[in-house]
Formats: sequence, structure tokens, C-alpha cells
Amino acid sequence: MSDLISNLALGFSVALTAANLGLAFTGCLIGTLVGVLPGLGPLATLAMLLPLTFTLDPTGALIMLAGIYYGAQYGGSTTAILVNMPGEASSVVTCLDGHQLALQGRAGTALAVAALGSFFAGTVATLVIALLAPPLTALGRTFGPPEYFSLMVLGLVAAVTLAQGSVLKAVAMIVLGLVLGLVGTDVNSGLPRFTFGIPQLGDGIGFVPVAMGVFGLAEIIANLGRPDSSRSLLVEKITRLYPTRAEMRQAAPAILRGTGIGSILGVLPGGGALLSSFAAYMFEKKIARDPSRFGRGALEGVAAAESANNAGSQTSFIPMLTLGIPPNPVLALMMGTMMIHGIQPGPGVMRERPDLFWGLIASMWIGNVMLVVINLPLIGIWVRLLRVPYALLFPAILLFCGIGVYSLNNSPFEVFLAALFGVVGYCFVKLGCEVTPMLLAFILGPMMEENLRRAMLLSRGDPGVFLARPISLVLLVASVLLLALVALPQLRQTRDAAFQE
Repeated sequence: MSDLISNLALGFSVALTAANLGLAFTGCLIGTLVGVLPGLGPLATLAMLLPLTFTLDPTGALIMLAGIYYGAQYGGSTTAILVNMPGEASSVVTCLDGHQLALQGRAGTALAVAALGSFFAGTVATLVIALLAPPLTALGRTFGPPEYFSLMVLGLVAAVTLAQGSVLKAVAMIVLGLVLGLVGTDVNSGLPRFTFGIPQLGDGIGFVPVAMGVFGLAEIIANLGRPDSSRSLLVEKITRLYPTRAEMRQAAPAILRGTGIGSILGVLPGGGALLSSFAAYMFEKKIARDPSRFGRGALEGVAAAESANNAGSQTSFIPMLTLGIPPNPVLALMMGTMMIHGIQPGPGVMRERPDLFWGLIASMWIGNVMLVVINLPLIGIWVRLLRVPYALLFPAILLFCGIGVYSLNNSPFEVFLAALFGVVGYCFVKLGCEVTPMLLAFILGPMMEENLRRAMLLSRGDPGVFLARPISLVLLVASVLLLALVALPQLRQTRDAAFQE
């Protein structure tokens, strides 16, 4: 306990500096804005802002990016409740009951419960990170190359299991991501691989053009292809922002359950905020005395979904910080940022960069306080922003993307590469292929290859080393079981029905 207190004291000493407080506030403000404006999302925004982080120190860059990520969960609830339009994917569930409450004249109550539930869940989830990170990091230090390779295999298999849509398409996207990660010069032989005679690909495909293309630019193209939907904007003045004691008694158990579900599911590969909000909502509906209330203005539905998505978004940092495995694409982007700054994600971060590790955790507490202040009093401003036409937003976003990619290496080739991946990403959207498994494989592919080669070198070419090490064997068996479960027809039908619902 004394170690935890001293570590948190170090974290707050880092997070409470003027520069990092400013970056945390900037991240939370941008995150709220991203959550409010439909058609952006934290993933596309983080991809666009990656070039800006190269001028910051690694700790400040991660604090700002983390603020954008969990800040978007707060902002997404505002549009879900007032406009019936999820500004962020995990806020889809909040639309179901939140907008119904707004139509009944209880918009203030719904917004307040969403904000208070999010604040409580974020605070608890940050405490969970602080408690679980040291033992998981200690476990990670016992890992050798075979264990790391098997862990990454499990992460990719779990991403397939939890991906929406066709399992076969998810596997194909993982293979594509692994192939893209192999492009460049082979470290051992010095020979080019998959470069097709293009000298600019000698150093491999850059992480930023891929991320910005398949998420940022593809999202813009997809939004331009959708018809302008009529927004049922709530024009009545929101009078009461504080729920009554009876309403809080009604929402409190759902907040607690949502926080617990989100804290657990956020750690899983492919989990995070979206899966957590759906699971918490469905659980509340199952245990409710009158399930018919859900979808018609049940306060518990808003409380559970918003608590779960904030808890899930924050506990998803655990596997990235402790084991170097990103559980979702947003954390993959942040992991890429660490690698660009020369920091190898994994168990070594806590030992080698305790200021970064504990500073990021402490900043989450501070960020949650900032978000309550940013969201509730400024609701009027966020509602006005909803009236900005998307046709005025996307040219500025495209210009910002182009400048950001070019500024990395002053390379026009990378701008064209980002544009190419934007078109490819849009094609994937039309084909119903999720790009999340591809990005995870693109990040993990080179690390998997490195650990595979090391393991084979240490075992003198004997592949049995992956089965001889107990932890590696357990991870591989878990991977096989997951694949077998997904292949079962009954489970596949249940999975498809769950995603459809």
C-alpha cells in the first residue's frame, strides 16, 4: 500500500504541472467536442492529431490523447440524449432511453445521471488500473519471447472473436495487417520485402498514414456518402440539471453494475467502451422487473450504458501499459505514439519511465473532474455546435490531415499513401469489413515476428518451445479454444444475434 501511495504521489506531481494540466484540459475539451459532433469519433481524431504529438514530450502527448479518448465518451452522451444521434459509437445505447427521457422533459436529469455515472465509473476504473498494473507488470517481466508471441496470438484471436460481422472477414483483415507490417527491409538479411521496387517503402509503411487513412479519411468519405438526416434537436430550455434523491436511488445500482461490467470488459482485446455499454444495458434489461420500460425512457438504461463505456475506456489502458498489447484500435494508436517516441510498450515502461506510467494514471482522475465541469455547464454551447453543417467541417479536416501527414517527414509520398488507405478503408466499410483487426495486426505483426525469431533462435529451431513453457502453452490453448467456440454454429448464431440487437 505504501508503494501505491508513493507511486500515485509521483503521478500527481507529474500530472499537476502547468503543461500537463493544460494538455489534459485540451484533450478533454477536444474529446468532448469530438463526442458531440457526429461523424468524427475519437479514433479518427486521434489519427489526425498524431503528427501534433511529435513536438510534445511522451508523457504530455499520452495525457492529451487519453483525454480525447475518454472525453469523447462524455460528449457522445450529450448528442445521444438531446438529438438522438450518437456522437460516438459507444453512445448508441444511450440514445435508446436518453432521448426518450428528453422528449418527456427530463433531459437535464438524463444528462446529469450520464455525467455523474461517467465520473464515478472513471474514478473507480482509474483506481482499478492503479491496483492491477503493478502485479500484471511483474507477471509481464517473467515473459520470454515464446510467452510474448503466444500472448499476441491470443490478442489477435480475441479481436476476431469480438469483431462485429463475419469471422472469415475478420481473419482476412488480420492476415492483411500482418502482411502490411512485413513491408520494408528485413532486419536479419537486409533484403527488401514486399516493396515492389518502391524505394520509399524500404523503411516500411508508416503507422500514421495507415491510421489516418483507414480511420480519418475513410470516415470522411463514408459520411459524405450518407444522406443528411434530419436532426430532432431539442429546442426546449433545459431547466433542471440535478436529479432528485429518488432518481439517484433508481440510477445508483445501475451505475455500480455498469462500472463493474465496464471495468472487466475493458481489459479484453476487442472490448473497451462499445462492448461494455452494450453488455451493461442488456444486463440491466434482463434483471429489470419490467423490461418493457427500456427503450421508453428508463433512467437505469442511461446510467448503466454511460458508466460502462467510461469504465471500459479507461481499464482498456491496462493491457497496453502492462503487457504491450492494445485491446482496441484507439489504444493501438496510442501504442504507436509511444513507439514513435522511442518507448517500447510493455512491462518495462513502469520500471524505466515511472513518471510517464503513473503520470498518465493520475491525469485520468484530474481529467474526469475536468470533464464534469466542461460538460454540464456548457451544454448550451455544445447544442449550438450541432447546427454546424458537415459540408463546412470536412474540407478543414482534410486540409489538417494533409498538413499533418506531410509534416512527419516532408514526404508527398506519405500524403498519397494516406489517401490510398482512405480509399481502401472506404471500400472495407462498403464490404462490411472491420478495419480494427487489421490495425491491431499491423501494430503487433513486427513484434510477433521479432519474438518468434528470438524464440526459435533460443530453442535452436525447435518449435516445441512454445508448448514446453507453461504460460505460453496456456495462452495458445486459450487461443485454440476461442477459435473453436467461434466455429460452433450455435455460438455463431448467438453472436450474430447479439450484434444485431
